[in-house]
Amino acid sequence: MNFPNKTLIPLVLGLMLLPWSLSAGDKRPSQVGWVEKLTFDDGKVLLKAKLDSGAKTSSINAEKIERFKKGDEDWVRFELNLMTVDGNWERIPMERPLFRNVRIKEHEGENDRRPVVKLDFCLGKQKRRAQFTLVDRSKFIYPVLLGRRFLADRYLINPGRVHLTSPSCDYTDDASGSSEKSDK
Repeated sequence: MNFPNKTLIPLVLGLMLLPWSLSAGDKRPSQVGWVEKLTFDDGKVLLKAKLDSGAKTSSINAEKIERFKKGDEDWVRFELNLMTVDGNWERIPMERPLFRNVRIKEHEGENDRRPVVKLDFCLGKQKRRAQFTLVDRSKFIYPVLLGRRFLADRYLINPGRVHLTSPSCDYTDDASGSSEKSDK
């Protein structure tokens, strides 16, 4: 059996993939480092986040987590405790509707039930909204972890780089937050 010229194989494969790559348009994922800077609280708080494809759901350092009812809806009252890039701590009290609960299996074999809320932030030039589990991350280096539910189809993580983006969202253009892209 005769095989085609070895230099011809990559060319043929490239031509086969060309229609797919042209149709992808601007839907190609952006490259980010494994650590990126984000802003929270309408740009007032700048912090570092770890991007982790091993975690399904994003998480954020929260304290004083209290579930309560507002009308017929389940809500969560909590305080974000975030270390900024300059080493200061910012405490941001919040109330959000409970989006869902997750059950996390701990290493000791016990399950932990955590509330999940949707929070807005800025990554690069885009306002984003993601699901975050509220958990004490004070023992971790990074107060925010962005998981694959948020990263999927949007970002490719370069594990050898950090800070490939810089948060630069314009918070004055859309107070309603309608320009945000939410995770699934």
